[in-house]
Amino acid sequence: MKQNPIGIIDSGVGGLTVVKEIIRQLPNESIVYIGDTARCPYGSRPKEEIMKFTIEMTKYLERFQIKMLIIACNTATAVALQHLRKKLSIPVLGVVHPGARAAIKGTSKNRIGVIGTEVTIGSKAYETALQSIQKRTIVYGLACPEFVPLVESGQWSGPIAEKTVENSLAPLKKKDIDTLILGCTHYPLLEPLIRDYLGDDVQIISSGEETAREASVILDHTKSLNDTNIKPKYRFFTTGCVSSFKEIARSWLCLENIDVQSINLSNVQVNREVSSK
Repeated sequence: MKQNPIGIIDSGVGGLTVVKEIIRQLPNESIVYIGDTARCPYGSRPKEEIMKFTIEMTKYLERFQIKMLIIACNTATAVALQHLRKKLSIPVLGVVHPGARAAIKGTSKNRIGVIGTEVTIGSKAYETALQSIQKRTIVYGLACPEFVPLVESGQWSGPIAEKTVENSLAPLKKKDIDTLILGCTHYPLLEPLIRDYLGDDVQIISSGEETAREASVILDHTKSLNDTNIKPKYRFFTTGCVSSFKEIARSWLCLENIDVQSINLSNVQVNREVSSK
């Protein structure tokens, strides 16, 4: 069980920000990752469709006997986390609550901004999580639907990205926030531009970093941390273009030899029932 991999699923390449943190914080752990790039973005899709896609990825991972599942997509977390926790016998982590806890620790004004997809912001998942920790927190949610396509196309720097960030975040400039949650795992790739636009007075919280910390705590508590000297394996699967995924993964993770394979999830049978070994 200790040597079994951690399964990570996302709508595309955004979850690689979580992978990067897992590798940094838990260097002995093997990882199996699925990026559903062919059907990305999830942010404007119906909840029923998001649920179906998330379960398809989860069922595909069953063959690897994963010891933990991380839903590295805020949209999928908001829609499917509770369902999967009921159905699986392994720990299932989302990316909403870890980010919320870090934001509450960091804010001094209790004025927190959250940016994410339309579904994530519309679900008020972060607002609920933040106010369950600190009721007095004022939360400003802002959907940034143009960010995910920008990152998926590899354009997270340059004039187009700068202009998109400025136009999208303009409403937050007037809210006097001191903390901003990147409520989508794609967004850390735009963090330098976001930081430049909002200024040093705004603390930026990456849910990926906090999720990796929580994964470490849970694996330690359940005595599932890999304490062997066996070199970890990283396997990546995408429903989209392998070469594009590999290029982004190599750049973001700073890994030379990356095993990326193409998969088709349409053959996975889903009736909203998920089992785990």
